[in-house]
Amino acid sequence: MESTLLEEYRTLLDKLPLLKTEIQKVIVGQAEAVEEVLITLLAGGHCLLEGVPGLAKTLMVETLAKAMELQFKRIQFTPDLMPGDILGTEILEEDQSTGKRFFQFNRGPIFSNLILADEINRTPPKTQAALLEAMQEKKVTYAGNTHILPDPFLIIATQNPIEQSGTYPLPEAQMDRFLLYIKLDYPSEREELEVLERTTGTARQKLHAVFSGLEIQKLKDLTRQVHIDGELMKKVNLLVRETRPENSALQLVKKYVEWGAGPRAGQSLILCAKARALVKGRFSVIPEDINLLAYPVLRHRLSLHFRAASEKVTGDQLIYEVIKSVGLG
Repeated sequence: MESTLLEEYRTLLDKLPLLKTEIQKVIVGQAEAVEEVLITLLAGGHCLLEGVPGLAKTLMVETLAKAMELQFKRIQFTPDLMPGDILGTEILEEDQSTGKRFFQFNRGPIFSNLILADEINRTPPKTQAALLEAMQEKKVTYAGNTHILPDPFLIIATQNPIEQSGTYPLPEAQMDRFLLYIKLDYPSEREELEVLERTTGTARQKLHAVFSGLEIQKLKDLTRQVHIDGELMKKVNLLVRETRPENSALQLVKKYVEWGAGPRAGQSLILCAKARALVKGRFSVIPEDINLLAYPVLRHRLSLHFRAASEKVTGDQLIYEVIKSVGLG
């Protein structure tokens, strides 16, 4: 790598802590979740945020957009939302000079850098499916014409784990499009007190943009250049295969897992581990990166038998056992 290019990358990496600082001006706590959202961005994927109301899911996404000079759109998913409300529609227009009529494609809110898909499980499957092509191929096809989405492009979806009436659970194909499935916890006592102090007074924090869209693109390119040892990659491969009942040597997996993670899980885990290495200022993946990210990468890619729920066995517990079995725990 040329010295000039290396220096440019180093300058970008040095700005990553500044990005965290800007986000922390508004978001109290949730350090792990914020880091995982950044990892999703650098790895070029999308993420699903799950948490009870009031944990600042929406505020976190809005803050991220402001701190990175990204075009931001929020889509509130409701039962009456239609695919055209997301992708856009064609409108009949008339050329004033010739009098000829033609269809003009009016782009929907999906044509932004950062999309907040708020309460994604409250809209029917037909509308949920409108996101599949955009999430996987970064393009939209409408009336036979292909429209390329902007780059960088990141969808952050949210869902409430408690109130399930009137919801439409995401199908497995849709869940697999999410690079990470991030669960938000309640803040600590100290953090919650800080939230109260910050939000009930007159002070307002002013955010400064740290990264441009072009700089984010360069960081995404650099992410793929991060080194991962061949032996560690073999362990990632083994880890994913151990989640499948037909391959696994673990009786817990055979008993509670209906079907395990596919090859995309291994790809996602390696890319996210590389992104975490960059966030931590490293150019090489270490076992800790794999260990910590295995949970948000795998938890939505495992289908558990009904007996797992009846015996209160969670996906995260099974992932913990699988991590230990391959020597990463």
